[in-house]
Amino acid sequence: MSIRIGIRREDKSRWERRVPVIPEHARKLREEHGVEVWLQPSEIRVFSEEEYVRAGARVQEDLSPCPVIFAVKEIPQDFFEPGKTYVFFSHTIKGQPYNMPMLKRMLELGCTLIDYEKVTDERGRRLIFFGWHAGLAGMIDTLWALGQRLNWEGIPNPFAEIRQTYQYESLAEAQKDVVRVGEKIAADGLPESITPLIVGIAGYGNVSRGVQEILSLLPTLEIEPDEIEAVSTGADYSRNHVYKVVFREEHMVEPTSPADRFVLQDYYDHPEKYRSVFEKYVPYLTVIMNCIYWEKKYPRLVTKAYLKRLYSGEEPPRLRVIGDVSCDIEGAIECTLHCTEPDEPVFVYDPFADRAIPGCEGRGPVVLAVDILPSELPRESSADFSRVLLDYIPAIAKADYSVPFEQLDLPPEIKRAVIAHRGELTPNYRYLEKFL
Repeated sequence: MSIRIGIRREDKSRWERRVPVIPEHARKLREEHGVEVWLQPSEIRVFSEEEYVRAGARVQEDLSPCPVIFAVKEIPQDFFEPGKTYVFFSHTIKGQPYNMPMLKRMLELGCTLIDYEKVTDERGRRLIFFGWHAGLAGMIDTLWALGQRLNWEGIPNPFAEIRQTYQYESLAEAQKDVVRVGEKIAADGLPESITPLIVGIAGYGNVSRGVQEILSLLPTLEIEPDEIEAVSTGADYSRNHVYKVVFREEHMVEPTSPADRFVLQDYYDHPEKYRSVFEKYVPYLTVIMNCIYWEKKYPRLVTKAYLKRLYSGEEPPRLRVIGDVSCDIEGAIECTLHCTEPDEPVFVYDPFADRAIPGCEGRGPVVLAVDILPSELPRESSADFSRVLLDYIPAIAKADYSVPFEQLDLPPEIKRAVIAHRGELTPNYRYLEKFL
């Protein structure tokens, strides 16, 4: 009996062109592991059906012969079949209310759910992700937004030459544009009215790595958080550089009790004992890139109340753009009121009316809030994702899912990501019962 896996078409968004398995890897699965790849047809998928067929994959609407189905984003409830295994980003681990009906349906049908987000090593580090590409696309789009905002203010600037990420044929093409802008900054300098231009990056993980990779294509000087005020108010800053500062947890929060000192693990275990101090840096930043994981138990980076005070002064603040790559609605960046689409990626947050104004014009910061940023680099992000996933697919495809969870023979990295098995939440995820 042949072993086969299915690839579901993506239809959550017209922009979602990514795939979990690229044609090259579909060929390897067939030739090296005896795993056939079947996939549904799609008009928007970045890889053509012909590419898959040439790789030996089978294209057809009906995936019912496939016991294991892979996808990228959430799957509609009417797609699930009893007893099958599904592998995708379910966005359920925080108890997200909009996906609880989907999870409930999977449990009712006795399905197994494996979530990429929880595929981790023994130290809890994620192994399969799109975060790096989110950072790449997010920084390119934020530089575009900065250029548009400064244009609206009547400030000629080199960033206006950068396009939105999805308008480039490839990442390499986008990088060339950023390099050209960097060469102009190095040669001619930035306008006096916006210097020193400081980009603050909250976080240091995979998303931040992508952000910093794009920023490194510009002439960049890195400074520490405690140097920001001196650079911003001093007279010897450089107009021929962009300043970069990376914030870690110890820079963004402090214990509420003066008797306590910051301890990272204590912050993770007891965030209620800490308060945000990030806002003390905001007056000196031109751009904020939010790259942190956030839940309601953690303090916010930027609040609506603070932005109202910041924009109440006689002079407009330095802050022009917030690139909210993490994109938690009213989360770490409280003024992220809603998600945006790649073709309309930004809005201006009006802190006095608490509303979002589409585009780059108006009083308040421009907010980039695209929640599917990696889809703007569909070919590169899919190839990188598939490369890592490929190591685990044979074991996922060949596993016997009829046995109890304790006997389920999967690599430990994958077994940690089994949210539900045979219609029951697994031990590490039983906390989700209260959300169901």
